[in-house]
Amino acid sequence: MKKVTGIGGIFFKCDDPKAMNEWYTKNLGLDNKGYGATFDWREDEDPSKKGSTTWSTFPQDTKHFSPSTKPFMINYRVENLVELLEELKKDNVTIVDEIAEYEYGKFVHILDPEGNMIELWEPADEPDAENTAG
Repeated sequence: MKKVTGIGGIFFKCDDPKAMNEWYTKNLGLDNKGYGATFDWREDEDPSKKGSTTWSTFPQDTKHFSPSTKPFMINYRVENLVELLEELKKDNVTIVDEIAEYEYGKFVHILDPEGNMIELWEPADEPDAENTAG
């Protein structure tokens, strides 16, 4: 079974998320949407499939990374989250929460051996923009 298929997002804590977003927009050209930036791309093996990677800032007091005390969280794109989660349970990996499902995919959080929060994301099918334009 293929597990991680790519990076879904990079999230980090900072003292002033708004100022950081503005700095990255001004100096590095990130197209900030208020929460951060999204980078759209096409899968190498099947260019008809679209994907995205998110870059986002969070305030220092966010609880989104809890129980990890680290200032960052990485989101990994995965295939078949339910099956992967069963394998992780067998290997006694710390599962932080239950699978949550949204219109853009399924999510669950785990901890690595050093307490880093990892977000696993099985994206919902992302339609080809050329085929959905009206």
